[in-house]
Amino acid sequence: SSRIVSEFGQIELEILLTTQRLEQLAEAKNESQKGYVKLQEEERELVKKLNEKYGAGTVDLNNGEFTPTK
Repeated sequence: SSRIVSEFGQIELEILLTTQRLEQLAEAKNESQKGYVKLQEEERELVKKLNEKYGAGTVDLNNGEFTPTK
């Protein structure tokens, strides 16, 4: 009888800890999503500035060479 009550208490504690962990993970996910959106905005701004300065084109990531779009 007391063993069952103890097991029940342990299960409730595990549920509480798991719920808290899920909330922490959801918060971390939300922060990561915000960071990702911010990174996308910064990337778009950089592309816009580069296009204004150099015109449209592509960059070869292997050698850093810029090729303008004709």
